Amino acid sequence: MNRYLGLDLGGTNIKAAVIAASDGMEEIITTDTAPTPAADGPDAVAEAMIDLGSSVRERVGALDGVGVGVPGLFDFGTGEIVFFTNLPGPWEGFPLRSRIADGLGVSTTLVNDARAFTFAESRLGAARGCRNVACITLGTGVGGGLYLNDELHFGAFGIGGELGHQMLLADGPVCGCGNPGCLEALARPPAVARRCGRATFQEVISDAEAGDPDANRELDWAIGWLGVGLANIVTMIGPERIVVGGGGAAAGDPLIDRIRDAVRERVTLVPPEHVDVVAATLGPTAGAVGAALAAVATPTRDDRFLAGEIPSAAMRRTEVTTGD
Repeated sequence: MNRYLGLDLGGTNIKAAVIAASDGMEEIITTDTAPTPAADGPDAVAEAMIDLGSSVRERVGALDGVGVGVPGLFDFGTGEIVFFTNLPGPWEGFPLRSRIADGLGVSTTLVNDARAFTFAESRLGAARGCRNVACITLGTGVGGGLYLNDELHFGAFGIGGELGHQMLLADGPVCGCGNPGCLEALARPPAVARRCGRATFQEVISDAEAGDPDANRELDWAIGWLGVGLANIVTMIGPERIVVGGGGAAAGDPLIDRIRDAVRERVTLVPPEHVDVVAATLGPTAGAVGAALAAVATPTRDDRFLAGEIPSAAMRRTEVTTGD
């Protein structure tokens, strides 16, 4: 039996999970968490991740691999960070993969945190047994991922599945990625809460359920855009199941039901009742579980990514910026 550690880097907490893998079967054997020293910069964050990984290893024994879920884009070839939209500090170019690998002495794989969530929920969670899945996370931002034909989808540049960065409203608010009117800019939970004067997204949900008109108006507006974005995915990809996770989805059935209705209202090429929208089941450690799964087997079968032969996100952003 082999053991693989997953670390999920969040703005508030670093989560850890260990997967035991044997004969094609995976089992979650332990989880843990530690605060993220985000304000102290990349070096401090990397050390905190190494410390948490070391602590977990003391409990479970030797590790056969490490996967790290990160909240943004990275270069597949170098393991360096390209950009984080929601984590402060000088992260661009930071060699996170080599820092974790050196610190723990184990081969390390990076994966986007939303893709890690997608991997976990598709293999061990709410979409287990489905071959084609779309996942969306509602947290500080709006993340996403696609699991197609029993494989995590990356696309030609390693960023396929960024559901939150569909540009839906050309003159809409500017997103952290730089484009106007992305789904994330329109529907991310903190923005919804701010627009209707609530401290948290959960307050918006509770007040909307109680009949508050302002909360219902803002929630309907955001969910309407979620419905548009997810209906686009249904039309283009045809997933068997859509899984909604993240802190915003902790609101449960009241939110999931409204999202399901919004998607079904906008789907015309598929019988609406066949559009299956469900809540995630693995909870806050799903990203860490998915990162561990990514360490079990490289989630893309295309080794050209790891060799740097496919244009990386860093190269693409440089070309766009310089006009080359």
